[in-house]
Amino acid sequence: MKITFDVECTPQEARAFFGLPDLQPLHDVYLDRMKATMADGVNPAEWEKLMRTWAPGIAGNYEQWQKLFLSGLGAGLGSGGLAAAPKPPKA
Repeated sequence: MKITFDVECTPQEARAFFGLPDLQPLHDVYLDRMKATMADGVNPAEWEKLMRTWAPGIAGNYEQWQKLFLSGLGAGLGSGGLAAAPKPPKA
């Protein structure tokens, strides 16, 4: 025997039913800060801090990521790498 129930409720009602905390005030603060950051712009020091927080391996090993990117770019251009890329004509 199989019984199915369909319950119609909002996400807020479902969270309250299961006893989950209301994170709406925290979400509002987060969105306000993100909007302010986007409106003011992100300076290089803040960008570095974000990258160190979000991806610690990337920020600490920038040179390795740069070499990896350039080797991928070279492979995409063919066996000659960057040397095989067409050069702009001299004026």
